[in-house]
Amino acid sequence: MADSRRNTLYAARRLRNTVATSLAYGATAFGLGWLVLILGVLLLHGFGGLSLSVFTENTPPPGSAGGLLNAIAGSIVMTVLAVVIGTPIGILAGTYLAEYGRHDKLASIVRFINDILLSAPSIVIGLFIYEVMVAPMGHFSGYAGAVALAVIVIPVVVRTTEDMLRLVPDTLREAAASIGLPRSHMIVRIAYRAARAGIVTGILLAIARISGETAPLLFTALNNQFWSLNMNAPMPSLPVVIFQFALSPYEEWQSLAWTGALLITVTVLALSIFARTLTARK
Repeated sequence: MADSRRNTLYAARRLRNTVATSLAYGATAFGLGWLVLILGVLLLHGFGGLSLSVFTENTPPPGSAGGLLNAIAGSIVMTVLAVVIGTPIGILAGTYLAEYGRHDKLASIVRFINDILLSAPSIVIGLFIYEVMVAPMGHFSGYAGAVALAVIVIPVVVRTTEDMLRLVPDTLREAAASIGLPRSHMIVRIAYRAARAGIVTGILLAIARISGETAPLLFTALNNQFWSLNMNAPMPSLPVVIFQFALSPYEEWQSLAWTGALLITVTVLALSIFARTLTARK
């Protein structure tokens, strides 16, 4: 009797396990299926438009052929400036949360605000920078676009820096303190070195996050159809060009929009894969 009951319970557990495993595999296949579909459509429409002119010519006027050189250059410049602005702030804030204010009330408030910024819609950030920079300056600019992107970079770097520094064993900190090493030297020489791969991963993920942002740039950098590296004037960017060209009735512009979307997608995927690989190796 006991053996029969035990077999019944075992069969029920196996059935539940089979159902749960099947649902998990089904959900995974459903998600991967959409990813494959999106990549397939991008390759189908975007790969055909790839040519040397895409990287050597500026965005064309309506009804003409051209490239995306000015948009690519503008995106690179604003992304680099955003990373230069946001990375030091994010690393210093993450260091404070992990090393100096781990149990302080102020650290809890900062952590809570950072979580809000991490999930804040990018269009809200764009509107905020528009009010504090674009409206007082009286014109759109690449500086405003870079600052808007930097605001998106900061919470990502803060979170990853704090998490990576928390993974550093406290025994290393205690060993440094036992030989009289100041805390600042311990952080730079020991904690940062131990968490370097994770911090770099966070920076790469932040770059991947801002690479395709369109909404904040519409309110800050706007766009420029011509070649321009003047950060104090409207600056072209690849996401905004894709947005505008995709809505246009011109086939040449739509083809460039597909090609630009493919370039951004490949870049984001490459950065994400490299970041995951770097973390796994360390």
